[in-house]
Amino acid sequence: MDRARVPELRRGHAGAAARGRNAAVEAGLGKQGRTTISTAPPDWPQADLSHPVFDPVRPCLARLPRDAWPSLDRLNALAAEACVATHSGHPIRFVPPAKADPYYEVHLSRTGEVHTRAKNWHDLFNALAWLSFPKAKARLNAMHAAQIPKEAGSRGRLRDMLTLFDEGGAILACANPELEALIRQHRWKELFWKRRSSVLADLRIHVLGHALLEMALRPRPGLTCKVIFIGPQEAPDAAAAHWLDAHDASGTTRDLASLPVFGYPGWLPGIVEAAFYDDQRYFRPCRRSVAAVQ
Repeated sequence: MDRARVPELRRGHAGAAARGRNAAVEAGLGKQGRTTISTAPPDWPQADLSHPVFDPVRPCLARLPRDAWPSLDRLNALAAEACVATHSGHPIRFVPPAKADPYYEVHLSRTGEVHTRAKNWHDLFNALAWLSFPKAKARLNAMHAAQIPKEAGSRGRLRDMLTLFDEGGAILACANPELEALIRQHRWKELFWKRRSSVLADLRIHVLGHALLEMALRPRPGLTCKVIFIGPQEAPDAAAAHWLDAHDASGTTRDLASLPVFGYPGWLPGIVEAAFYDDQRYFRPCRRSVAAVQ
């Protein structure tokens, strides 16, 4: 597997940039310390994409025009430049949607065509995920396409897992096994409040799920992602593809840990009280055993 080295997550070093952005998010609030949540996503030119949740797709965002919605031609130029392709080698092309296809993943695997609606946040973030996590996205598609002929008209456990990760997944680069244990045990207050300095230094969230990125346009505490864990020096894209390979035959939704993503310190503006993490509507206790780290 191609595992490019990335900076280690260490206290006072790797978390510095993230801490700066988190501080900006936390400080950019009114005096009442409340979060304003709109009922509809903003239009592209007005969207504030400065939140750290968008960091994984930020290099691609920086290459898109901000005065108008990105065109398919622009997205395709970025895909061609990066040689983004399916697992079977077909170049990825973002195309207008055709008629509904129950075997869309098979079609994508065979042609490289990713149906992309114009001026649509969900589809734009899917395109950005392909550009930012090409290995993981190609592996997700290949596993879907291989599994569909084996199913009798209904999605099985493996594809349930793939769908959850594709739509609402994140890759956690964790340099501290104690933090991983707290996540798996749903000990949210201890994780996000009592150990917040360790979280900022030793835990990095790389959001891959395009539906989660879309929902993050309106941050709110109830958003939960499904996560996998990787080492602090692993490249997220390659590591996620490797993780998927390891779960090709037996993967289920139980292999994904849950994380209330906006519990991360500084990610939800105005949250500066320990009592926030006592709200079990958002920070639910563990009700079952969680699959062991693979």
